[in-house]
Amino acid sequence: MMKKLISLTFLLMLTATTFAQNNEPQMADTMRSDGKIYVVVLVLSVVFACLATYLIIIDRKLKKLEDTFNKK
Repeated sequence: MMKKLISLTFLLMLTATTFAQNNEPQMADTMRSDGKIYVVVLVLSVVFACLATYLIIIDRKLKKLEDTFNKK
């Protein structure tokens, strides 16, 4: 019973990806031709930079907290 369920799930996922594929990425071409792709790249870069900065700050605070905890 479990093999049949896994096989059915796999086949359904396979057909879903077949229907989802398209040879022409229209949205990317449109955004590239309008120049909006650079806005998307810029926004993603800013979000990534903010997340990286936040993680570095949290790491420094955690190290200070660990150092004070280990001294006691």
